[in-house]
Amino acid sequence: MADKFDLRRSEYYYNRELSWILFNKRVLDEARDKKNLLFERLKFLSITASNLDEFFMIRVASLKDMVNANYSKRDLSGMTPAEQLAKINEETHDLVQQQYSTYNRSLLPLLRQNQIQIITEHELLTQKQAHYVDQYFEENVYPVLTPMAVDSSRPFPLIRNKTLNLAALLSKKGEKEELEFATVQVPAVLPRIIAIPDESGNRVLILLEEIIERNIQKLFLNYHVVCAHPFRIMRNADLTIDEDEAADLLKEIERQLKKRQWGEAIRLEVEDRIDKRLLKILKRELSIKEDDIYRINGPLDLTFLMKMYGMSGMEHLKNTPYVPNRIPQLSSEQDIFAKIREKDRLLHHPYQTFQPIIDFIRQAAKDPDVLAIKQTLYRVSGNSPIIAALAQAAENGKQVSVLVELKARFDEENNIVWAKMLEKAGCHVIYGLVGLKTHSKITLVVRREEDGIRRYVHLGTGNYNDITAKLYTDLGLLTCSEAIGEDATAVFNMLSGYSEPVSWNKLSLAPLWLKDKFIAMIEKERENALAKKQAHIIAKINSLCDPDIIEALYQASMAGVKIELIVRGICCLRVGIPGISENISVRSIVGNFLEHSRIFYFYNGGKESVYLGSADWMPRNLERRVEILFPIEEPDLKQEVLHILQLQLKDTLKAHVLTSDGEYEKIDKRGKLAMSCQEEFCKEAVEAAAVTIEATNGRVFVPEEHVER
Repeated sequence: MADKFDLRRSEYYYNRELSWILFNKRVLDEARDKKNLLFERLKFLSITASNLDEFFMIRVASLKDMVNANYSKRDLSGMTPAEQLAKINEETHDLVQQQYSTYNRSLLPLLRQNQIQIITEHELLTQKQAHYVDQYFEENVYPVLTPMAVDSSRPFPLIRNKTLNLAALLSKKGEKEELEFATVQVPAVLPRIIAIPDESGNRVLILLEEIIERNIQKLFLNYHVVCAHPFRIMRNADLTIDEDEAADLLKEIERQLKKRQWGEAIRLEVEDRIDKRLLKILKRELSIKEDDIYRINGPLDLTFLMKMYGMSGMEHLKNTPYVPNRIPQLSSEQDIFAKIREKDRLLHHPYQTFQPIIDFIRQAAKDPDVLAIKQTLYRVSGNSPIIAALAQAAENGKQVSVLVELKARFDEENNIVWAKMLEKAGCHVIYGLVGLKTHSKITLVVRREEDGIRRYVHLGTGNYNDITAKLYTDLGLLTCSEAIGEDATAVFNMLSGYSEPVSWNKLSLAPLWLKDKFIAMIEKERENALAKKQAHIIAKINSLCDPDIIEALYQASMAGVKIELIVRGICCLRVGIPGISENISVRSIVGNFLEHSRIFYFYNGGKESVYLGSADWMPRNLERRVEILFPIEEPDLKQEVLHILQLQLKDTLKAHVLTSDGEYEKIDKRGKLAMSCQEEFCKEAVEAAAVTIEATNGRVFVPEEHVER
């Protein structure tokens, strides 16, 4: 049947970049949703802005590089890089317009209703407010500023990536010469939001750039300031590293990081009221095309709203902060190795605390019976307790090997710092593999016990980051399975040397054969469906754009396999294609936590298979990264994972469903129970912790009494 169709026809695929823009619009929907509390809406709007910045610095920059290199190969959806850029330009301009419509028409009025006023133009300040602002400028801002004039002896300054700046046109007092250009950077070292004292009890706020613009004349005393307007540029931040030629990968990445600030300018944001003469100079000096200019009706760079979200005293306008629940069976006071020996432990973050993972490393660092600790690190927090525990382990004489992935985008600098610190503490540090990013999340602890050497392993879908573990949904497994322990040893031997075992027990690795395994499992469901047996696939991933996987899913759907996909972000697969994808449904969940776990379910002829992993269904994960897929085999843990999938498929409040026209729609709630899976998981974690604590507290210990004879 599949032979009748060419499953690689471009109309069967959606463009990756346009699909990402649809994801950011789903995040924007949360900012527009009146059911969300006001400061939650501000937070989501800020997230759309930071998402868009990264999209331009990496994805748009990459397409521009292709166009500049005259690369014209078409993508899955049949578009050339130039055609993609044209469509992206159209969609991102529309997205930005929606962002500022939401800010100006919905959020600012609601802030005013809640006695919070943002002064949008310094001209609107009262006399008393103006006096305070001018004094603040003199005392706190003026000493930090560096005004930069442009003339024959001073060329146009280098404008750093993502910085907010003010551009001005000046005329010399008493002279009628042509206008001169000057610019001043809005200092990132100062708070962008400044509170102005107000006797009425309202919160009055003004942005730093408005204060500088109001006082800009003081920076150019011999000139008359004709006009001044804010601007911001985005530069190409995609690192180009020739790993084969780089003698020292760490030094090469450090060198490339410095260049990131000065890459090609690819986007210019300006105030919509900017003087045309000023804009003409910016366009010329930054070599920016008209299509890459975004005229903004509001403050540039909405990421400041995340700082606003952190303001104290606004708790009534935010969700009650969720505190990850402790797991009484794995408390810090207990011997974690004894608990893992009892049974495999499944952890569901952020609903359950990340603390057992930290305890796992800490106890291993101090335990005299632990011989070695091996771990992969992709993104860690700024003050990581895991890094500290690894360093302590090395100082305690343990054999500690750590693979620190230096190529983790936008975490390169952070990871370089940690790598150097770990080396100084005596750890063996591996800087990733040539040509591959190590994205897998695995820890191996080797321990000497009475019955011999035992290996304890943690495998996860998320990073070893105690901060993001409170914000991202992820799953992890703690086990001392002998088969998985052997595989874990083989993984680290492969990462640190050149050895690859003849066979593997339980783990599947990319880029070796993980894609083949996925396709084989999909194919098995297809064969079962053709044999009139029950066949079912559920996959929860962040992105789906691998053409081989999509083609396999189409073939399975054509055979009658029921396929339910939960895809947070990019999805290049199209649903509802007659005769091809009518048995496939796609939903995306955007909620208070970032959906990050990867879960795979195959009915497998009744012998249900459940896997967790670090890889999405993308070529980069399956072909250019070291990724790990691991099975969940204990029946109770398997049921826990299936329960997670089932609740996600029942979500009616935060789920969007992909339609056959490529758009996403909210669930029609008529006749359905209103339910957010994330809220349900929070409730379940609270109840599970309470039940366990109650059971523990309910034990009665009767002291032995001395009986008189």
